[in-house]
Amino acid sequence: MAEENGKGVDLKAGFLQVYSRLKSELLEDPAFSSTDDSRQWIDRMLDYNVPGGKLNRGMSVVDSYKILTGGQLSSDEFFHACVLGWCVEWLQAYFLVLDDIMDSSHTRRGQLCWYKVPEVGLIAANDGILLRNHIPRILIRHFRDKTYYTQLLDLFNEVEFQTASGQMLDLITTHEGEKDLSKYKMPVYNRIVQYKTAYYSFYLPVACALLMAGENLENYFDVKNILVEMGTYFQVQDDFLDCFGDPEFIGKIGTDIEDFKCSWLVVQALEKATHDQLSILSESYGKSDPAHVMRVKTLYKDLNLQEVFLEYEKSSYEHLISSIEAQPSKKVQEVLKSFLHKIYKRQK
Repeated sequence: MAEENGKGVDLKAGFLQVYSRLKSELLEDPAFSSTDDSRQWIDRMLDYNVPGGKLNRGMSVVDSYKILTGGQLSSDEFFHACVLGWCVEWLQAYFLVLDDIMDSSHTRRGQLCWYKVPEVGLIAANDGILLRNHIPRILIRHFRDKTYYTQLLDLFNEVEFQTASGQMLDLITTHEGEKDLSKYKMPVYNRIVQYKTAYYSFYLPVACALLMAGENLENYFDVKNILVEMGTYFQVQDDFLDCFGDPEFIGKIGTDIEDFKCSWLVVQALEKATHDQLSILSESYGKSDPAHVMRVKTLYKDLNLQEVFLEYEKSSYEHLISSIEAQPSKKVQEVLKSFLHKIYKRQK
């Protein structure tokens, strides 16, 4: 994603410079009389949790805005697009810090989860709240005089609600101690993915760019649906790679089987399995013993789920392309295609 803005700055380098400025502003926020200790805590907490991922969501705001405006961005436009991109990354950090506590996870992005850092513990819950509250602090500082300021606030509030609701669905469906595979059906899976992942990962960055470009989001209902469908396709890929991807390549060892996740693969298996195969699933799914994990993976192979996935990938891509090409705006088509081509047939 090494595109350039109007000043010839590498996108990622320019994007990270904006992070440093936003962090400095938050450390000097006049609404709180910081002590040296609290300033150091926030400084470290932000560096640990906000800029550590691939930053695709945040940089997509800049990419999308650049396409919508049809040319090079002024330094001011580039800066404001980056600020909104960082608000998306801040939202992601807030979700991940709290999700890791709820899921009792150990590592995230190749390092200990924030709450697992010895001196942090459950202070991480309050850090999550602070991360969430940084977003309106950033927005009011940089966007209060923009005509679309209130729409931005509404957008972030709505997407946060949708994502938290998706997390609730995920948690109550996959509740520890109630290992009930009968709940794992495709409509349930689609609903969890749509709310938990697709809105904030795919719709939110494009919606930010549309607002910056002076558009009314109410006119882009079809675009929202396409992006949510794309987000669902992305999560199905994730579930597939969790089981069949190369850990060396994808950077993590998949644990969906051990964790009793409502994964696309297990939902497909439950739809296709014979009576005997269902018995294997109910005995082995959700067990951390490698022999049980291997039984499930072998069952997936016996059910030809790799072929089922390739067929799903092909049909999803064709449907998305035809939906995108039905959009009246060529620039919106280009934004949507740029998103799709970043994820189509990805291997990690």
